[in-house]
Amino acid sequence: MTGGLGTPAWDEITGAVGLALGGDRDAGAVALRECWARTSDDDHAQRCVLAHYLADLEPDLDDEIAWDERALAAYAHVGEGDLAGIGIPHAGGMAPSLHLNLGDGYLRAGLMHEARAQLAAGVAQVDLLGADGYGAMIRQGLERLAARIEAGSNG
Repeated sequence: MTGGLGTPAWDEITGAVGLALGGDRDAGAVALRECWARTSDDDHAQRCVLAHYLADLEPDLDDEIAWDERALAAYAHVGEGDLAGIGIPHAGGMAPSLHLNLGDGYLRAGLMHEARAQLAAGVAQVDLLGADGYGAMIRQGLERLAARIEAGSNG
């Protein structure tokens, strides 16, 4: 699936993600930013995925949160099958991860109310996750986020 002229193909995006996660974070970040620059405002699925991974590569917490917010904003316009190109057959399965990441960023920034809201949104959509390793990882992440929020609110 491609958007406008020059829009990166899904395999280019997943290659950039693989580069970033495979140990060359700097080169991966450059490749992901190049992909981002070639997307348009209407490439919601690609922008959602790109922003989701770019957030993880940001050394600055405010920039990380901004990318996570972009990912969630783009996700609001992603259709059910729009993420199939990267192996996510049902777009809803990405929502809990987006909320988890944004909630984690908000918590680290001391934004407790916002962190709780993202946790609640992620938990509300946890049934959209599969019964696989990815689903288990996100469920466990939400549980850890809940415990960290609770510990932060008691401290």
